[in-house]
Amino acid sequence: MEYSKLKSIIEGLLFMAGDEGLNPKQLSDILELDAAVAADIAKDLMKELKQKKRGIQMSYVAGAFRLTTNPDHAPYFERMAYTPTRSSLSQAALETLSIVAYRQPITRIDIEEIRGVKSERAIHTLVAKDLIEEIGRAEAIGRPILYGTTKSFLDYFGLPGLDALPEPSELDDDSLDEQTQLLFEKLEGRQMTIEEVPEPANES
Repeated sequence: MEYSKLKSIIEGLLFMAGDEGLNPKQLSDILELDAAVAADIAKDLMKELKQKKRGIQMSYVAGAFRLTTNPDHAPYFERMAYTPTRSSLSQAALETLSIVAYRQPITRIDIEEIRGVKSERAIHTLVAKDLIEEIGRAEAIGRPILYGTTKSFLDYFGLPGLDALPEPSELDDDSLDEQTQLLFEKLEGRQMTIEEVPEPANES
């Protein structure tokens, strides 16, 4: 396989892996290459992205390669995070929120099993927006965090309580699209922007 194609594949794999990244052994297993060779290709890609000053960079943290944003662009990311024009939740965040709303209490692993993709970033966004929160720990190995919706979630969607959630025809994994669409329609009907979500009250 062409060297440039291998680099392109690694870039895509790291994008899919999200915050956890992939270590050389994982890359070698997927690419069916020697681990040292896979690591060398990844390092070459890392060097190339840095030399070209791309918006997406690579880092090697805790034994794994992962994609990161260019630290030189941090001021722009901060503006994006707080700009008033960011008026809606992303599709990934909305899907994650619908799962938490309808299946709570639920762990990150269970969310990812339903969505079929990593969901750490979406969960982080929703927690930062005070739409979901940690509500306990599951009685399982590692005691994973359980997530549930907040009062701000109810305010955001104009719901008096969780029993007022739009009801999908059935609650199984196949109904995720329907649940997400119901929340989206509720959101569209509200015409409220994400910036209208109240900040968490300061406890004194």
